[in-house]
Amino acid sequence: MEIFMKRGDGSKGAMSVIRLLLVVFCTLFLAACGGVQDEESAQAYREKAELLKEQALADWVLTELGVSPAGTVQNAVFISVCDTFRRATVFTGTGETLDEAFTNASQQAEKQVGKGTLKPTWVKADVVYLSETITPQELYNDLKNSRQEFFRYGVALDPEWTNAFLEAELNGTKSFDYENGTIDLNYLNHYLEESGKKTLSALPEEYTVFRSIGWICDEENAVYQLSGSGLDYGGRDVDVVDDACVREMLINASGFLADQVNDDGSFVYGIYPRFDNEIDGYNIIRHASTIWSLICRYRMEPDEELETAIRRTIDYMLGQVVYDADGNAYLYEEESDEIKLGGCGMAIVALTEYMDAFHSREYVDVCRALGNGILSLLDQKTGEYYHVLNGDFSKKEAFRTVYYDGEATFALCRLYGLTQDIEWIYAAQSAVDHFIRADYTQYKDHWVAYAMNEITKYITNDSDYYVFALKNAQVNLDEIYKQDTTYHTYLELLMSTFELYDRMVESGATVGGFDLDGLLKAIYARADYMRTGYFYPEYAMYMQNPQRILHTFMVRHDGYRVRIDDIQHNIGGYYLYYKNYDKLVKYGMLNYVG
Repeated sequence: MEIFMKRGDGSKGAMSVIRLLLVVFCTLFLAACGGVQDEESAQAYREKAELLKEQALADWVLTELGVSPAGTVQNAVFISVCDTFRRATVFTGTGETLDEAFTNASQQAEKQVGKGTLKPTWVKADVVYLSETITPQELYNDLKNSRQEFFRYGVALDPEWTNAFLEAELNGTKSFDYENGTIDLNYLNHYLEESGKKTLSALPEEYTVFRSIGWICDEENAVYQLSGSGLDYGGRDVDVVDDACVREMLINASGFLADQVNDDGSFVYGIYPRFDNEIDGYNIIRHASTIWSLICRYRMEPDEELETAIRRTIDYMLGQVVYDADGNAYLYEEESDEIKLGGCGMAIVALTEYMDAFHSREYVDVCRALGNGILSLLDQKTGEYYHVLNGDFSKKEAFRTVYYDGEATFALCRLYGLTQDIEWIYAAQSAVDHFIRADYTQYKDHWVAYAMNEITKYITNDSDYYVFALKNAQVNLDEIYKQDTTYHTYLELLMSTFELYDRMVESGATVGGFDLDGLLKAIYARADYMRTGYFYPEYAMYMQNPQRILHTFMVRHDGYRVRIDDIQHNIGGYYLYYKNYDKLVKYGMLNYVG
């Protein structure tokens, strides 16, 4: 303490930290001794628990779901309590009746809340409705056949359910070992220690796996029913994914991005939220594309602070722009000492989007220079691009990823829209002709869809372009519809195609043989399923620091990864969905709800 005081020179900041630590220590000490009773929190918990009990003990839960034996007892209920700043604390109750099981779990939770160490901001109840005893070999088979983080069963390790865990607890603490097909005892014991529970010396000879149906009561005492099956298991039920639903996600997720802007204009690149670890490295292309998302947010809700944050991110990006001896500009990535074709493209997209939203011509010159950088990497006879240069402008890699082709072509179209200089659209046509010859529909590439939507705003008399653009979606509709992960770029592809199709209809063009119903069905399916990649409280509460990643987007099958480009792509697709919602409804999309 004395050393800390000297280093802080008696500053107010140091004293505040010391006072805070003392308060926390005293609170925890007194609570452990039973000396602090938080009746206000206990009462808040009781109110939430009563609301949840009304749902969990409703007649339909018993009559429609039934209740399977859970070990040696008939019923099992889990109560999860979260203060939003720490991983939820979970209490398990069993009993001969559902009422008894709920009461047992709830009494444990209320006792803990009453000690003053656990605020009941979110309270969640899970009722077990299906259970089965399996062997370690059967668990091995199930885990090995599941995608990472996609085994959606809770597990009880003993017949009495003394150690029983929800699916969200096990996946949220990395306790499922998918590679080896078992439960990772080290991660599980770490979680037990974190929860103040006794650790385990070994795994059992048999397991009880189970499914539950849940309800969550949020900070406003609103109760949401959660799905008990399917790919959206554990997430809230929504009657219709309408424009209001999507707007809320857009505002929240883009707000999260704005909060990730550092003082120098860079972003906090990403987080692995299970243990609140930041992701190392930085990708300047993803930085550039994320600026686009912030501008979408500004279009929805103009805000001076947001404008300032956007300007900082642009300044950071422009600080990475380099020029060769001919005056061509490129976006340079210092970490890899590389210049990537896609970086030049996304820088142009970000800058043109900014100038359009803010009615500015500020970055026209740098956009032209970046466009010339793209032209230096394009063979206009073949329509093929060179992908990666070294930092000294020497050639490094002819091909890196197909995404660069679409990004660069989209940017050239944007540059034509900005300047009306014919060279940009000629170059874009060269690239698109190559896309058609090489059948880029095989890549299911959203950037190609963006490029085709953009170029057909200017080249309106080439039927091959429309045929190709519609085919890019149509031949992939079945795979996109059935995709079992959120795969956020698919909605961008579908919505870009929808905008092009709608423009064709409005112009009176003949659209023969296109599967509009399939497109609308896939659009709604993706918009609905992508919500499972949104950190609602019922998902966030099982992470290390829920408040940090609340109401943003994640990639479940990669450790619930939250990265700026993941968020950008979700925002990109949902923004187009939101913007075109009325038209989608008019075309009949809501026929595919449910």
